[in-house]
Amino acid sequence: MTTTRTRTRGSRSPFASFGLHATLVVASVIAVFPVLWILLTSLKPAQHAITTDFVKEPTLSNYTYLLESSHFLDWFLNSVLVAGVTTVLGVFIAATTGYAVSRFKFPGMKPLMWTLLITQMFPMAILIVPLYNLMGQLGLLNQPVGLIITYLTIAVPFCAWMMKGFFDTIPVEIDESGRVDGLNPFGTFWRLILPLAKPGLAVTGFYAFITAWGEVAYASAFMVGEENLTLAGGLQTFVTQYTSNWGAMSAASVLIAIPAAIFFVFAQRHLVAGMTAGATKG
Repeated sequence: MTTTRTRTRGSRSPFASFGLHATLVVASVIAVFPVLWILLTSLKPAQHAITTDFVKEPTLSNYTYLLESSHFLDWFLNSVLVAGVTTVLGVFIAATTGYAVSRFKFPGMKPLMWTLLITQMFPMAILIVPLYNLMGQLGLLNQPVGLIITYLTIAVPFCAWMMKGFFDTIPVEIDESGRVDGLNPFGTFWRLILPLAKPGLAVTGFYAFITAWGEVAYASAFMVGEENLTLAGGLQTFVTQYTSNWGAMSAASVLIAIPAAIFFVFAQRHLVAGMTAGATKG
């Protein structure tokens, strides 16, 4: 007597399931290992910093040195200021620009969108010299304001495109109902549309924050003096031509990652929805 086995649609064989889970485990180990290694290195004394031992004579001396004998706290405050202002202004400018382009037809709209898109095609390195000269003429070198303006030029074009796609998914009838109720265009945007755009705003804010928090090239070129550096620029002071303080650098990397991780935890529930919605229409 022969029996016919039927497999439900979408089910996997044991071998395929094993292969899938094994691949996920290997990928997870590869992703987590560098972070774990940096954490362990930050706990090693200087003489064991570049050894292959996972944990040997663990110590918090690297963190003590970082907080007491370096300008890390100054770098941290500078980065919080620059990243915070960049995030708030970037979200506001990108949201208002995206909404205007999504809802209104005005002369120069297409050239504006093409300009926003084309600015993303230039490598950051080739923009350092012209931006440096511009900031020098405006007297904004070695000033947090100069870095904030620079980071806005990076974050806003991409975020405006993304917010435009997200606003395209919100029904126009909501705007019409706002006008019927006597709201002006900005009132409609602020009171009716923005509450519906939280996922897109979360993605925009996260992108703007990460852009300003971890950027190195502009921070190193525009800021001088250890007390004026941001975190990304400050890390470079631990590596000189002749010596490298890997323990302090690893400890700084761990502390730098904490605010970004906290920001991600608060924004992550909106990130997938916002990125998906922003990609559905252009």
